[in-house]
Amino acid sequence: MGKFVFKKMLELYQFESCPFCRRVRDKLSELEIDYVCRNVQYGTPKWEEFSKLNPNEQVPFLVDPEKGVAMDESESIIAYLEKEYVK
Repeated sequence: MGKFVFKKMLELYQFESCPFCRRVRDKLSELEIDYVCRNVQYGTPKWEEFSKLNPNEQVPFLVDPEKGVAMDESESIIAYLEKEYVK
């Protein structure tokens, strides 16, 4: 039996209606990058978890567990994706 190597996926914390989040989602799709989308809404348990992860409480917020990177600001996220994931 062969071994499977499971890669941890990027995680995007976002609001569905946020235009900056949309830009990041569009870039992830354009680059065909698999990711987990985490919708967070202020005042919910998911928000509490998110605010511990990102004290700035700003979306979009990208976590790349493979590279130990976490960042907000859509422009920074898009630049990171283009630098790290464009083949």
